[in-house]
Amino acid sequence: MDSTPRTLLVFAAEGCEPFLMDELRRQHPAATSALLSDRWIQTALPRGGCKPPALVFARQALFEPESVTAPSISAWSGQLLKALLSRAEPARPWRLHVAPDCGAGAAGRHRCELIRDALRDQLRQKRRSVLRALRDDTSPFTPGDSLVQLILTAPDRGWLSAAPAPLPFEYRRAMSAFPLGEVSVASDKAAPSRAFAKMVEAGLRLGRRIEADETCVDLGASPGSWSYVALQRGARVVAVDRSPLRHDLMRNPRLEFVRGDAFKFRPAAPVDWLLCDVIAAPERSIALLLDWLRAGLARRFVVTIKFKGTSDYAKLDELKAALPGLCDEWFLTRLCANKNEVCAFGWRD
Repeated sequence: MDSTPRTLLVFAAEGCEPFLMDELRRQHPAATSALLSDRWIQTALPRGGCKPPALVFARQALFEPESVTAPSISAWSGQLLKALLSRAEPARPWRLHVAPDCGAGAAGRHRCELIRDALRDQLRQKRRSVLRALRDDTSPFTPGDSLVQLILTAPDRGWLSAAPAPLPFEYRRAMSAFPLGEVSVASDKAAPSRAFAKMVEAGLRLGRRIEADETCVDLGASPGSWSYVALQRGARVVAVDRSPLRHDLMRNPRLEFVRGDAFKFRPAAPVDWLLCDVIAAPERSIALLLDWLRAGLARRFVVTIKFKGTSDYAKLDELKAALPGLCDEWFLTRLCANKNEVCAFGWRD
């Protein structure tokens, strides 16, 4: 058996490098991790019996990255093609991420666009079947997907990674289908508050969104941003809070308002979505989500775990341990739209 450690280069959520290091130590005590530069942590995971990590404070992960150099756009294209053909199965679906390191600015983004275009041209001329297998989207990984990533740290230097299938799927709780794991924070001036952006981002990362005629329970709903998203999509909402929602939402015929304690409410029958962005101690929100899942009260869920300070982040390990046995898919992530909070989202058939 190959005992060589598997190396990951992990990109931390902004300002979260120490919390990601702590998370890696707790989850994989035998792993060795080091901060390489701003937001980048390299970790070596033992192969024997080591499960792919679920990293709350990671944005992206590069599998077995190589530090590479190239003097020109065409040379970068050649490096990408070589990595793709040697490490992935180019006849099967694959994704391509070419992104500048954080802070590179417009010039770095433009260079990345030129490199992507050059690789496409090269494939169009010589490897059309490989180009046809390229999936140019951000839908969740499937077991058949490979992922090729190039992160430019300078015009002529960068990190190159090619993760063959099924690794992106297996590592999906650390490796993102979005370049650098970044999702633009949604904007909608008509929403009751900016909290609606968390609901939008969670749906994008999950690859499932609230649909028309689905049933939702929104706990701690006031002033109504998450109910607003659900109603906009045609869903029916039971909004639970001690305070009413914004007036226009309260008048919506598809909204039922229940004045009461979000932690005591239970629906008469299972619903399609549990939504909860309530302000509460993290252990209370964690217990609420687990209680709903164990009772089979919701098929899908988006729940925010909020913190005061940073000392309670380890409490998220309870969710990491419990969620695999309670749902078919789950994620636990510091969203781009989060502040000092983390979002749990997933589904069960």
